[in-house]
Amino acid sequence: MFIYGVRLSTSFLYMVRICVISVLFIMILACAPANDRQEIRLGTAALGGAYYPLGQGLSSLVTQHLDGVSMVPIVTRGAVENPRLIARGDIELALTNADLAYFAYDGQRPYGEPLNILAAGALHPSVLHLISRADGEISTFEQLEGKRIALGAAGGPTVSLARLLLEAHGMSLDDVVPSFLSYSDGFSQLGDGNIDAAFALAGYPAAGVLQTRATQDLSFIQIDSEIMAQFIIENPYYYLVDMPKEVYDTNMGSTLLAVPNILIVSGNADADFVFGIVGSIYGNLQQLQQTNAIAQQIDLSQIEHLPIPLHPGASQYFMQQ
Repeated sequence: MFIYGVRLSTSFLYMVRICVISVLFIMILACAPANDRQEIRLGTAALGGAYYPLGQGLSSLVTQHLDGVSMVPIVTRGAVENPRLIARGDIELALTNADLAYFAYDGQRPYGEPLNILAAGALHPSVLHLISRADGEISTFEQLEGKRIALGAAGGPTVSLARLLLEAHGMSLDDVVPSFLSYSDGFSQLGDGNIDAAFALAGYPAAGVLQTRATQDLSFIQIDSEIMAQFIIENPYYYLVDMPKEVYDTNMGSTLLAVPNILIVSGNADADFVFGIVGSIYGNLQQLQQTNAIAQQIDLSQIEHLPIPLHPGASQYFMQQ
């Protein structure tokens, strides 16, 4: 074939045809929808905590096992904010602490009015780390009066629980010198001697505690057993966890206050939708537990002790198991 006096070989023309067809195919793909899956959002927390990597794992299970759905973990301000995001419709599912879920459902502080949320499942526990330096003067909760304490981020779940515990001991935040630092900064400041104690409501082992323990001997601050027992009676969404001394290489183990983390959804969420989400997570939980240490701590028996009602779709799933 000749074009403008130039002879074109058959092989060259063949390659031109292939290129044209390839370009057309790419254009068709570009114009077509990239993904016909329904995208749903899972509220977690900041990148440095346990919520986000767990959220990644849960999202992977849903995306892998639920046809037509893609779940995406969303960075949020954490457990306190997540119930509000659910109630506003900004996200479809979220992680939060069981106590905060109850406060949101019942309209207690820090929420002010009841939020339309329901439980979709139980997750791992967060334990209240009450930590001081082993060479310090603080060994009991009563000795915290007047001391410098890191309480986590302002408005976070640790602050809420700290208020309750201080009240149980006849104190308030006015009786201590609070610092609202991230968990990692709080334990770093404890190691440097700039504060006297650090609190963290977190999964264990907590990275901030481990980092400080690498250079400084630490001790758990003890709460009187009678006060602890009465506190749990008045606040039944908490329970006790025995922390072996080997977890943080301390001189002795400790019995710590714990709260389950739970998965929440809107009370308006479709029952079939929730049934599918819950089934794709809990029906394949062992897959996630093989690679995620936090997921290994998920205790499904806590389903029976959730502080807010299960969503009908979730209830239907667990009744069939």
